Amino acid sequence: MKIYTKTGDSGQTALIGGRRVSKADLRIDTYGTVDELNSWIGLVRDQSVNAGRRELLKEIQDRLFTVGAELATDPEKAPKRAMPAVVPDDVTLLEQAMDEMDAALPELRAFVLPGGHEAVSFCHLARTVCRRAERLVIALNDESPVDALVLQYLNRLSDYLFVLSRKMTQELKAEEVAWQPRV
Repeated sequence: MKIYTKTGDSGQTALIGGRRVSKADLRIDTYGTVDELNSWIGLVRDQSVNAGRRELLKEIQDRLFTVGAELATDPEKAPKRAMPAVVPDDVTLLEQAMDEMDAALPELRAFVLPGGHEAVSFCHLARTVCRRAERLVIALNDESPVDALVLQYLNRLSDYLFVLSRKMTQELKAEEVAWQPRV
């Protein structure tokens, strides 16, 4: 099987269910951003500081493929076969991981400037792409209903990535720079 089909050469792509839409369609932009997020999570997973979290980060990547599949499905022509879905336990897993990391972190008293170490910066980039994906899912939901768990999962994932960035900063003994607003 060849990777190229030439069916997208005119700027159209197919949703799961068969309907063809513009590659500039909000639904395509939304699941494309989730795909971008998945790539950033892969980069975060590859950082040596995350050796003990690799399995969780792979699980997150798997869930993002699930989210992408849901977003790529034509809501008017859902396939008859079973599709993967985000479940409440996926959200709980992120919350438990955050609680565990947060227990070992100093209290947050100010906004934190992204950076301090290259690995931490990758995590902040993943967090901001996650927030963009969340905004796009909200916009898509205004046009066509999206499973509420998808939105909840992305919201919790961006929180997880923030806490992870702080934990990585601590483990790497990097500087966590508090934002000091100039007034």
